[in-house]
Amino acid sequence: MEGKNFLSKPGNRKGRAKGRKKGQGLGNIIRNNWQLYVLVLPALIYFIVFNYFPLYGIQIAFKDYKAVNGIAGSAWVGFKHFQTFFDAYYFKRLLSNTLLLNVYSLLWSFPIPLILAIFLNQIKNPKRKRFIQTSIYVPYFISTVVLAGMLYIFLSPTSGIFNVVRELFGAKAVDYMSEAGAFRTIYIISGIWQGAGWGTILYIASLAGVDQALYEAAEIDGASIWQKIRYIDLPSLVPVAMMVFILDCGKLLSSNTDKALVMQTAGNIPTSDIIGVYVYNVGLGSGQFSYTAAIGLFVNVINFVLIIAVNRLSRKVTDVGLF
Repeated sequence: MEGKNFLSKPGNRKGRAKGRKKGQGLGNIIRNNWQLYVLVLPALIYFIVFNYFPLYGIQIAFKDYKAVNGIAGSAWVGFKHFQTFFDAYYFKRLLSNTLLLNVYSLLWSFPIPLILAIFLNQIKNPKRKRFIQTSIYVPYFISTVVLAGMLYIFLSPTSGIFNVVRELFGAKAVDYMSEAGAFRTIYIISGIWQGAGWGTILYIASLAGVDQALYEAAEIDGASIWQKIRYIDLPSLVPVAMMVFILDCGKLLSSNTDKALVMQTAGNIPTSDIIGVYVYNVGLGSGQFSYTAAIGLFVNVINFVLIIAVNRLSRKVTDVGLF
């Protein structure tokens, strides 16, 4: 008995056999579902190539990057670029402009898709409902450049429809695109017009999953439309709405740079000069790649902290969170 190997005992042989069977079972699962793994593979490759490989380049934010030396050969400077940005006289203006633009945009644009979805859910005629949905979805597919061109045409001080109406009432024409005080209003309203319809998709899908027996029971009890919205629709939308709100809070320092850039004029620079536009001008215009990489890293860290904080707050208040 003492000379026998412990691994040769029947019980252990059974354990090893089970282990082999488990391994074979995993292999069989992969072989039997290889089509699904092939379907997921392009998305996996996309995230690896465009989201994980670029993380290697984050280190240029801490280096004096020179293209001829490469990332590895460039001199290490630590937090020099961060300190330069924080000490710059325009830092407060960039930060306040970006925060104000995104906070106002969040406050005004977040509830609009929710309200639209609730109203669309009350339309019983299928054809009318599809027509309205299609009409409010179309602006989302307009490119940023085309949208900016439309704004310049409609708000033109000479031939724009808004100034034509003003002049009909005896008021003077206003060059809205050159007014610093009008930039945020134009940016937010045009954003709501373009994206509100598309934003209703999640909410409409949530409402489609509500048990119709709840509406039938409410009608039997004599509930009005507003009561059904209050006690059935809104509670059903809270989880999705909170998740959308958390994600939006994680972008408070990340504006639509393309839109702000094409809308920027010499007159509205005091309010349109946001972090994204500044990074574009300095990074591509002056070639300060390390400096702008440091700014981008700062923005992403702040956004990450915000999304974690808002998610934790949402967990405590509504018991809904992303993680």
